[in-house]
Amino acid sequence: MGKKGQIAAWLRAILFLSAAILGQQAQAVPSFARQTGLACNACHTIAPQLNAFGRFFKLHGYVLGTEKLSGGTTQLSIDKFPPLSAMVILSDTQTSKAQPDTAIPNAGSQNGSASFPQQLSIFYAGAITQQMGAFAQLTYTQASDHFTMDNTDVRYARDVNWDDGQTAVWGLTVNNNPTVQDVWNSTPAWSFRFISSAVAPLPSATPLLAGPLAQNVAGMGAYGWLNNTWYGEFTLYRSSKAGQAQPYDSTASHVISGLAPYSRFAWEHAWASDDGQNDLEIGAMAMSVHQYPGGGHALVGSTDDYRDIGVDAQYQFIKNSDSFAIHADYIHEQQDLNASSKLNLSGPGDHLNYWNANASYYWDGTYGPALGYFSTQGSVDKLLYAPAPLTGSATGSPDSSGWIAQWTWLPAMNVQVTGQYIVYNRFNGASNNYDGSGHNASDNDTLYVALWVLW
Repeated sequence: MGKKGQIAAWLRAILFLSAAILGQQAQAVPSFARQTGLACNACHTIAPQLNAFGRFFKLHGYVLGTEKLSGGTTQLSIDKFPPLSAMVILSDTQTSKAQPDTAIPNAGSQNGSASFPQQLSIFYAGAITQQMGAFAQLTYTQASDHFTMDNTDVRYARDVNWDDGQTAVWGLTVNNNPTVQDVWNSTPAWSFRFISSAVAPLPSATPLLAGPLAQNVAGMGAYGWLNNTWYGEFTLYRSSKAGQAQPYDSTASHVISGLAPYSRFAWEHAWASDDGQNDLEIGAMAMSVHQYPGGGHALVGSTDDYRDIGVDAQYQFIKNSDSFAIHADYIHEQQDLNASSKLNLSGPGDHLNYWNANASYYWDGTYGPALGYFSTQGSVDKLLYAPAPLTGSATGSPDSSGWIAQWTWLPAMNVQVTGQYIVYNRFNGASNNYDGSGHNASDNDTLYVALWVLW
């Protein structure tokens, strides 16, 4: 993208966001805040990043109300109206070079995509009963032009108090995305980038635990939180694919055989200093998945077996309305592709190593920068990662890496403006001509601006 193109893109983004902000006459408080009687920053630094109280609230099943918080009755008064909220994201995307036209060879598509809206979501977010609550998201996207079930976590939680002063929370979770139930922003479902373009090219390879299973599974599990320090969880998942008729047959792809276990352990330590409140978390996660390739092949016999093992860490510092955070996670995925290799769809075995690290600082809970680094490295497999314009790999390698720079601004309550730029060092295995059709990794560098409104 030349300087004139960059300037034009930024001017268009500024005009787009200014018009949207000026069009907002009032903001309402989301349903969690209405339930608790607390402002959104009681649970968040900059949404969706949770602070210590936000993690406490989520672990308690999204149920806590003002009376229980003030030491009164534990009986929650359920509103006669359901706790509903809504969210809209308006965005604009421009890549460094136009993407190819899928219908006309050697032609480019329009470079610059305004999404109005990129996403529109309706939430049920709050208490269901005195011990049970939910975060359930129904989302419309412009690309699909229909609503579908998005991130959902339904919880039942209870407190335990022993005579020696030890405490615990235990609960059950039903959800549709491994790690969506997590309370730290260092695991994939709630990690940086919190919002991103829906139209920009993305690297082809990602571990199952880092996104591909999201909204394609249903799981039920149990968790415990001991002395506000030790967390443990075990959840079982099976396939639950939107828009796919059941029972699944050969027309479905990547259907889980039986149940896929997910486990999670974490340690958290909070301490106060003269400067503010500190919080450190170190954790581990693991998942085992056996899938049928499907896509025209019968769902019987051999499976492709995936074993994901990951570690994560989060450090958070909060002083008054300022906050600083570091998040990092690493996932190693071992792939035994028994079924796909027999069908000549892949080699017999591959692996992926996935990194995601970022740091952010926000002043006055209103504005600040974030910087992230991402990397995926893996086995060369010329069947699985085949050449194709834009999305393929000329070398058969999935290696991709790059940097994300972001600026966030909250001009008003529940209104968030994001400016984001992604720089790719490698894309699908190479820096230059990575797809065999002349595209370079830098051609996919992406400028993304968005207005995020929640009410």
